[in-house]
Amino acid sequence: MAFIDEVKIFVKAGNGGNGVIRWLHLRGKEFGGPSGGDGGAGGNVFARALRNAHLLSLYRTKKDYFAKKGEDGKKDSLHGADGENLELLLPVGSIITNLDTGKKIYLSKEGETALLLQGGKGGRGNEFFKSSINTTPKKCTLGTIGKEANFFIEVELIADIGLIGLPNAGKTSLLNEFTRAHAKTGDYPFTTLEPNLGECFGYIISDIPGLIEGASEGRGLGYKFLRHIRRVKILVHLISLENEEPIKTYNIVRSEIEKYDSELLKKKEIVVLTKTDLIEDKAELKKIIAKMKKRFKTVKDVSLYDNKSIKTLQEFVLKQVK
Repeated sequence: MAFIDEVKIFVKAGNGGNGVIRWLHLRGKEFGGPSGGDGGAGGNVFARALRNAHLLSLYRTKKDYFAKKGEDGKKDSLHGADGENLELLLPVGSIITNLDTGKKIYLSKEGETALLLQGGKGGRGNEFFKSSINTTPKKCTLGTIGKEANFFIEVELIADIGLIGLPNAGKTSLLNEFTRAHAKTGDYPFTTLEPNLGECFGYIISDIPGLIEGASEGRGLGYKFLRHIRRVKILVHLISLENEEPIKTYNIVRSEIEKYDSELLKKKEIVVLTKTDLIEDKAELKKIIAKMKKRFKTVKDVSLYDNKSIKTLQEFVLKQVK
């Protein structure tokens, strides 16, 4: 299933039902007192958060959503039934923006519910207007119109571990090894066109599409997905040893993150050198690793052709999250 992380939809709460004019029918008296009931309230619109990152795909094609109208009042002083509420199911981490008012709602916990739009009030039937002065009112009111709005909904993935790095750094491959996510991989940039998720011993890992220089200004794919780093607990920064200058490669990604939101640089980070099997000279590999360790606090290395190195890295990363 394709990952959809933003949608725009139109939503309308239900209109209130109308009040009605009705009369009691008594023996010997065709029109007794007023007995017109009130209309029911229109359905409200709620959003509810579920732990399912793919829920926005439900809104990819259908763009208009309506809560039910309240029933009109009935004879014998019976009220109309309230309209059925509309509940929009959204992923945890959703940010809902009312494009008409600018108001934002954040859904950060599973099961969290928020009222988006209020349904209209039911109208009054003629019984409501009965008084000692007017015992046979011929008046009723219409139900009010339910609120409506255009909404922009975007998702910031909430994951424990975020894999970042330039395109083709091995993020998706490592995700597959850690979680058996079976995400698509390839030997060309931008194989990952949307974030992939996987679970590893109860921890959620997100593979963020590769950043490129200029991503914060909208180049490549990175700008669209930088927001997914916001709620990640720990960053695993992958640097492929295909790059002859690992430190420069590291700085490119960090620079783009800083331009987008400097607060993200405060997150805990593990630097991982990938594709170590490309360096045939083991002495040279040790020099590269030693040089990186002088520059960074935590540096690990991995080859996807070495199960032992994968397991060692997996155990280390999971310990940092706990």
